[in-house]
Amino acid sequence: MSISLTLDDVQRAGFPMGAEPLVALDLADTLMTVTTPTTDLIADPARAEVWWDLQAVRLPRSPTPDAGATRQLRAALRDLFDAHLEGRAPERTSIDDLNAFAASVPTSPRLLGQDPSRRETRWHTEHGGNPALAAIASAAIDLLGDESRLVELRRCANEDCSMLFLASNRRRVWCTANICGNRARVARHYERTHRDGS
Repeated sequence: MSISLTLDDVQRAGFPMGAEPLVALDLADTLMTVTTPTTDLIADPARAEVWWDLQAVRLPRSPTPDAGATRQLRAALRDLFDAHLEGRAPERTSIDDLNAFAASVPTSPRLLGQDPSRRETRWHTEHGGNPALAAIASAAIDLLGDESRLVELRRCANEDCSMLFLASNRRRVWCTANICGNRARVARHYERTHRDGS
């Protein structure tokens, strides 16, 4: 699978945030929890299709997941990630849902042809499930179970933003430099010029 998705690609498609190392974070970020009511960036089926098309380069080939199943997985991810960041226990249903999605499509490695270095992962959909949702859930479990990577999970420092990201650079505090980072710079400049000018 290719992983060639960039923040520019995502923003050109109309999404403020994306192209994080894990699609699970991108999915969680399709729900803006700081607005009242919360803003679902993929509530519209056409927007959801655009989002899944963007993510397709990073996921196993599969039909577009059902909207209800997508919302259920996203709610579990959001609760699990927020619980970690807030130092609280997640809802038991979030853990159960995440595990169920990960188990819904088992995988097995397969060699391709006579060259043992060529291999692929087979997604077993014989009993239902969606490979994209299963892959997202599995990657989230890997992150949540890896303390060395989990310490990189952050929420944007902008109080008006709920976006989550992995900060491989300790100095990263904004979800995106061109949105929240820029807003912070503009606010600091405004405060400095108005404080000095008064």
